[in-house]
Amino acid sequence: MAYITGEARPEGCPFCLAPGLPEQDSLVVARGDLVFTVLNLYPYNPGHLMVCPYRHVADYTELTEEETVEVAAYTRLAMRVIRSISSPHGFNIGMNQGAIAGAGIAAHLHQHIVPRWGGDANFMPVIGRTKVLPQLLTDTRDMLLKAWPAA
Repeated sequence: MAYITGEARPEGCPFCLAPGLPEQDSLVVARGDLVFTVLNLYPYNPGHLMVCPYRHVADYTELTEEETVEVAAYTRLAMRVIRSISSPHGFNIGMNQGAIAGAGIAAHLHQHIVPRWGGDANFMPVIGRTKVLPQLLTDTRDMLLKAWPAA
């Protein structure tokens, strides 16, 4: 609720800030040359990752060829790591381009990788207006860090 009410929103772009945060405060799980992979602070499911370019760019068509290749490579790697630690039944992968399309942070492109399990969407989001996440972000991050191959 602190995020929704504006109390927890950082000054500036959170995707530009994330790679420079102290390790103990960072949700970054992997760093490439042009992109990084970070846990979603408000995940749809445990293990919900995002691949972001370091460069502050809003639109997919503005990525360089090299950034496009690394976004794809880190998306594939994220899927492999998530499969190794939690065996999801499937994934939702994608980008929301622009606020009207649902991008919460439209100014900085980010690709979502959301692990899915049969039955993971139940009555709680509809009736209870809440999500039940059976895992703390710090626990998820620790598991991902241990499973992520060294660069």
